[in-house]
Amino acid sequence: VQLQASGGGLVQAGGSLRLSCAAAGRASSTYTMGWFRQAPGKERVFVAAVSRNGGRTAYADSVQGRFTISRDDAKNTMFLQMNSLKPEDTAVYYCVADTASVIGRSRNFYDYWGQGTLVTVSS
Repeated sequence: VQLQASGGGLVQAGGSLRLSCAAAGRASSTYTMGWFRQAPGKERVFVAAVSRNGGRTAYADSVQGRFTISRDDAKNTMFLQMNSLKPEDTAVYYCVADTASVIGRSRNFYDYWGQGTLVTVSS
């Protein structure tokens, strides 16, 4: 599967953005999907994930309550709605996918990675 992330940009603190991840080559419904992010000079870390059937979600503590992950398998697309953005949310965001039915939080869990989309939150 090929993953294409979009929706990044520059936003002021407190603002919102919605990221999208389009899957091509195979139906997205067969994948657990998620997002990681990498801030400048830092490691790539887990942000959120949603199970294949959308029944389960998981979030990093740092985004819980502010970010919402969802999917529309009819459109082969996953979303990350980001509200109440903070400067520390500034990072390149990567969408990921794996055929496993469970949710993983490790980078090694996901076999498929899209290119990143840059989110910059100004103070």
